[in-house]
Amino acid sequence: MTSRTLTSRRDVLKAAAAALAAPLFIPSTSLASPRHGRRGPGDRITLALIGMGIQNRFHLSAFLNNPDVRILAVCDVDATRRNDAKARVDAHYGSADCAAYNDHRDALARPDIDAVVIATPDHWHAIQVIDAAKAGKDIYCEKPLCHTIHEAKAVMDAVRKHGRILQTGSQQRTEHDGRFRRAVEVVRSGRLGTLLTVHVGVGTSSVPCDLPEEPIEPGLDWDRWLGPAPFRPYHSILSPRGVNTHYPDWRLYREYSGGMMTDWGAHHFDIVQWALDADASGPVEIIPPRDEKAAHGARLIYPGGVEVYHGGPPYGIVFSGTKGSLFVSRERLESIPASILDDPPADRDLRLPAINDHRRNWLDCIRTREKPICHEEVGARSVTVCHLANLAYWRRRPLRWDPHRWEFPGDAEANTWRDYQRRSGYELPTF
Repeated sequence: MTSRTLTSRRDVLKAAAAALAAPLFIPSTSLASPRHGRRGPGDRITLALIGMGIQNRFHLSAFLNNPDVRILAVCDVDATRRNDAKARVDAHYGSADCAAYNDHRDALARPDIDAVVIATPDHWHAIQVIDAAKAGKDIYCEKPLCHTIHEAKAVMDAVRKHGRILQTGSQQRTEHDGRFRRAVEVVRSGRLGTLLTVHVGVGTSSVPCDLPEEPIEPGLDWDRWLGPAPFRPYHSILSPRGVNTHYPDWRLYREYSGGMMTDWGAHHFDIVQWALDADASGPVEIIPPRDEKAAHGARLIYPGGVEVYHGGPPYGIVFSGTKGSLFVSRERLESIPASILDDPPADRDLRLPAINDHRRNWLDCIRTREKPICHEEVGARSVTVCHLANLAYWRRRPLRWDPHRWEFPGDAEANTWRDYQRRSGYELPTF
């Protein structure tokens, strides 16, 4: 045996030992970048989570326990929340590698981050989604996807232009034992006969913010929390003190959200869109209630004459047709007559793909570059229905809507209602 052979073997053993000692985490950017097609099966998808309130803490727990993922960064304008999130990540991985940022753009600037999970207040969504798309990141954004009709179209266009994979967090399409999927299959298979009306039971619109001033929470970048919204003094209802364990009520105020209409409405109107096979369309008329003080009663008329009615309890969706009716919520699925649901499926009945994990669907689509179930147009169209319903209460006059041109045809005044004037320094990004 020659000395050269011994040296060669030693080198091999050293290389093998070094490989074993190296961390098992390999960023996907070093293997099959999303900019260059599909990923390999062994690489991990690297994430940054933006907005560390209660919803993103749920996502944080789920992604920490997913072997396909590595969380590299968290971001929040509140130091307490972001430091808490960093500590949870570091404790899980047994390291101090998770970065904590105040400004989402710092996380987006990192080339080793593949994708972001956005769960900030609604008025921030569009800015952060567009920034993420421009930075080449794939995106999971909580519903409602955006705060205005103009933002809905802009987000959709930006995601498409930059070739990103976006999943909107409207998980009723994938979870809750598949009952919403089953309801959509029943409606679209014609088991109710000709569909006539749909009753959507959700809460009401948001109102202008009138909260008084409170002493500001230490460690909070209040100017950045407000972002594009008008400046106003701090109040803990908008940004709770400490690590909150509830869903804050900023969603009740018009400057930051569309109220329960866009909160729960983004779930239930999304199912209506799905059932009407309108994921690339929407209503064509919006009719306010006759009572000018009413908080329910707006009607959305779809092509073909189906009337979607915004009502109060029971919270859920009632589809009514010439052969019967169907009620669906997160708790139950019932039909009148019962045979609509109980009769065996016919060969002609629609079968939708059984996707049962919203996050998993997004991660799989990041790898394959296919569209997830709640992709950018689904999210944009569904939230636009909610915004249109809100306009029925805020403006109290009938409106015609062209869902393909994204405008109120021949109505210059109404077209100004598709967006709002953002605060200087927080304009909607160009793309």
